[in-house]
Amino acid sequence: MIRGLDELGRERAIAAMRALEVELFGNHAWSEASVRQELTAPGRVYVFDVAGGSPDGVKAPLSPAEISAEASPAPTVRGFAGYWYDGEDAEIMDVGVGRAYQRRGIAKALMGELIARAKNQGARRMLLEVSVVNEPAIALYRGFGFERIGLRKRYYQPEGIDAYVMALDLEPRVVGFQSAVGTAADAGVIDGGDVNRGSNHDGEHGDDKEQERQS
Repeated sequence: MIRGLDELGRERAIAAMRALEVELFGNHAWSEASVRQELTAPGRVYVFDVAGGSPDGVKAPLSPAEISAEASPAPTVRGFAGYWYDGEDAEIMDVGVGRAYQRRGIAKALMGELIARAKNQGARRMLLEVSVVNEPAIALYRGFGFERIGLRKRYYQPEGIDAYVMALDLEPRVVGFQSAVGTAADAGVIDGGDVNRGSNHDGEHGDDKEQERQS
């Protein structure tokens, strides 16, 4: 089930996001202080997938980790995603799903929730960067209607991997009898895109802004 930061609780969210950062990004993970700073920075919107139901409302077989999580009094956070809204555009900052829960539609559910929240805030576009070799994430974003608008050379360090800049128009435009803004369901999005970190243009994490990694 998807929960917002206030629903989950700030301290629980910080601890869960830090743990997932370490699992997914290793030496490039944000520190606890950086996670706290990110979650409390102006314009940030983060959502979390918590064990207790499949993200898309369809009950799926539980893994041993999920069975253990449901028996625990404290809910297990399986994934997170967030953006920075500057009053005009919403920029994806970080997306992560625990390895035990990947390819179960969690990233798709998190992105769908972020897009809905950004629209409600009045965002004009949603922007993100993604590694040119992260094909599952690229397919996920294209399924939501994101289009490539640029390329950042050697963006992901130290590997020197290029990044596509992608954008989704959030302003409603009618083309014939169909809205120009598509949905993941319309496009038949595959499960994937479970790990991706976007840019951090305000530099609040210092050197960490150049350590974007994905699976």
